[in-house]
Amino acid sequence: MATMPEILELAKSRGASDVHIVAGSPVLLRVEGKLIPATRKAVNSAGARELSFHLMTREQIHEFETARDLDFMATDESRHRYRVNVSYNDGDVGAVIRLLPGTPMSLDQLHLPEVVDKLTKARKGLILLTGSTSQGKTTTMAAMIDAINTNSRKHIVTIEDPIEYVHENRESIVRQRQVGQDTKSFGHGLRAALRQDPDVIAIGEMRDYETIKTALTAAETGVLVISTLHIISIDKIIERLLSYAPDGSDAHMRALLAESLFAVIHQELLPTTNGGKRVACEVLVVTDAARNVMRKRDTFFLRNLIITGRRYGMQTMKSSLDAMHGAGIITDSVYEAVVEDYR
Repeated sequence: MATMPEILELAKSRGASDVHIVAGSPVLLRVEGKLIPATRKAVNSAGARELSFHLMTREQIHEFETARDLDFMATDESRHRYRVNVSYNDGDVGAVIRLLPGTPMSLDQLHLPEVVDKLTKARKGLILLTGSTSQGKTTTMAAMIDAINTNSRKHIVTIEDPIEYVHENRESIVRQRQVGQDTKSFGHGLRAALRQDPDVIAIGEMRDYETIKTALTAAETGVLVISTLHIISIDKIIERLLSYAPDGSDAHMRALLAESLFAVIHQELLPTTNGGKRVACEVLVVTDAARNVMRKRDTFFLRNLIITGRRYGMQTMKSSLDAMHGAGIITDSVYEAVVEDYR
């Protein structure tokens, strides 16, 4: 049977995002969205248990046996980092191991529009990275932090779950805090960050009203805040944020958002013709007209502002898709499947 270090080395060499360990199946690697076998033979129950426990301490094994599920971060001897979920499945132990990248990619490597680099030079305001799950939002946020870290003398505090990219101090100082390890929650970490003389706060995800309200207030009072939010399009941003707010606070949330929001980058991570992935994105830069929409009207009207806001650096998703399609980066079928949602 292959050992876990051998499996992880194979996963890294194949560019896999995840390793799946299930009793009765070969070990599987997630490569470019597809599951491929990493071992010739199926792993039996004892083998699956042994592989799943390889990255765990005795204390973690004890905790797992009590709770029957466990999520944790792990680092191997080569300092590669992994996010691990271990669980019981029909009486057998199995695991899913996410391989985490070591260092952030640059904005140039991500082929993001020029306006994204300009946004990293903002002094205050909230920049939201939006999209559905697994659309590259965390990767873009890490690239933006890296740009600030490289080009400005700032104090950057990140609150993440988990820490996926490790930032070394360059021109800036970067303090990275992991929820559950370094702070109790996103909200608790954010409130603490505001007492640490921050210039930039990066929040891995805005999940509750208190975090959203505190982030908006921080952005309004002189801190650059970068965070992610799960929405299917920029049109839905107000509705999504208001869904977290208590009854009767809609007007306050609208006003706070109008004053604090600086820009929104909405992403779609697409398979490319060469077997890789590339982000298509639309960008909203908040102007006075956008603020008026947020205060008073349905955010459907933001779509028209993006279409007419090219001089501010805005771009529509359709224009991003058109450019990728015209350059042969994505196939006809990928283009048609995605562009339909943005016409």
